[in-house]
Amino acid sequence: MTERLLVRALKGGKDTKIVTLNGKEITKMPSALSKLPGLKTLDLQNNQIRKVCPEISTLTQLTALNLGNNLLEEIPEEMKYLTSLKKLHLFGNKICKFAPGVCGGLQHLILLNLNNNRLTWIPQEVSRLKSLVILSINHNQLASIPKELCFLENLSELQLSYNRLLSLPEEIKFLKKLQKLVLIRNNIEVLPEGLRDLQNLRILDIAGNIIQILPSGFQNLKLREFYCEGNPLFLKKPVNAIQQEDAWSLQEITSRFIMNELEGKSPFIMQAIQRHPQVRNIISQRRKCAICGKYFLTIWLECVEFVPPPKNWKISRNLKLVPLRILICSYKCFNKRGPNLFGIAQV
Repeated sequence: MTERLLVRALKGGKDTKIVTLNGKEITKMPSALSKLPGLKTLDLQNNQIRKVCPEISTLTQLTALNLGNNLLEEIPEEMKYLTSLKKLHLFGNKICKFAPGVCGGLQHLILLNLNNNRLTWIPQEVSRLKSLVILSINHNQLASIPKELCFLENLSELQLSYNRLLSLPEEIKFLKKLQKLVLIRNNIEVLPEGLRDLQNLRILDIAGNIIQILPSGFQNLKLREFYCEGNPLFLKKPVNAIQQEDAWSLQEITSRFIMNELEGKSPFIMQAIQRHPQVRNIISQRRKCAICGKYFLTIWLECVEFVPPPKNWKISRNLKLVPLRILICSYKCFNKRGPNLFGIAQV
């Protein structure tokens, strides 16, 4: 049956646009595919293919390739020659690595599906997939993602569920076109502050992580759907805590003075800072007090503010209040806080 379908395709020669050989128990990719230079779609899912044949590099007109549910162990180098490829399905294989340089030729790739594989890392060169709109890497073994992934400026959907992620890079703020982010069942403790800059984000699913608190300004996202079941979010249950006196280090005192002088555009400090790159590096980590608006360096007091989720969000059941992370520069400011802002105490 397989041979008959392939012979029929070969008879079409340059006019053959689609070859579908699903579930045919194929163990090797047919090398005769090189005789089909006009091929647009190649579907070989649900077979037992272990390696991609070298001849696939001749299919420069191919726009869709489906090798899902096979036995591949890497994304092979030959794929970099598929310069017209727009959709690549590699789900359900045993892929644990990218061959060097494979991302370089896939400049028109829009969709990449790597679900259900064995990936433990993503190479930095993923940033070369400039046209990528949808990236799905669910059910793998990723402990982190490279910051370079956040430079895919056309990315609209990112799926990273059922991995081992501990965090997301702060650079996620550069994914300005991101509309859907799914992070179900990872080990994420804190979402990056940059998440609040994703003004096109409409769907966020963080269910099944270990997140207690959300970034300040999170409630201003224009979400349509937000799911957070299975996270130990802070509850509005005040407890008594011992108030300590402020005791700043010399570096903290100096840094606060410099940062606030810079805010006031002091010409002397602005000139002096140019000659001290180490100081510039230190104060680049500055934070702004939510009460007085002044800058500080060390996280002096972490607080939580409880706000109701926007009414137009479709949310997890029983989510009445969203806990937001708020940073305050001193106990003096803490004592000026509003009635809905609480210090985070160890219970």
